[in-house]
Amino acid sequence: MFPVIETERLVLRELVEEDASIILNCFSNDEVLRFYGQQPLKSIEQVKQIIQNFSNSFESKSGIKWGIESKETGTIIGTIGIQDWSHEHKRANISYALFPDAWGKGYGSEVVEKVISFSFEELGLERLGAIVFVENQASNKLLTKIGFQKEGVLKHYMYQNGVPYDTNVFSLLKNK
Repeated sequence: MFPVIETERLVLRELVEEDASIILNCFSNDEVLRFYGQQPLKSIEQVKQIIQNFSNSFESKSGIKWGIESKETGTIIGTIGIQDWSHEHKRANISYALFPDAWGKGYGSEVVEKVISFSFEELGLERLGAIVFVENQASNKLLTKIGFQKEGVLKHYMYQNGVPYDTNVFSLLKNK
């Protein structure tokens, strides 16, 4: 069963086909994708396939992607998930994206902290990693504030709109 997680203001839940239009709206937005390393999504069918891929990742236990739903409005305001989940090595990477209307309201910290707790307590992970564009000041600051340690810089690691970018590599260890 897909894990639903609640915070004070938000519900992390499985993305479903009915969410496709709002996901398309988010992930076709240049501001959202500025530091994401992904080409803009172009169609509802493309988004439905991605939602199916998220479901397949959960079924195969290789990743989990939640929609972040506002309790106040009942609408999706972003996504968060873990991917590259290695059971053998007890590690995964975390990634998240919030819609511009949700920026600067503390939602990022709220959901990242909840997914960290879930990953360590429920999934038995010992390490969470994050790869973040060097230029993404908000995300770099958020991860550092929560306790992630910067391990280094990967040169020309991700491309956005055909341009190579350096990324910071972060980690958070359980009980550290």
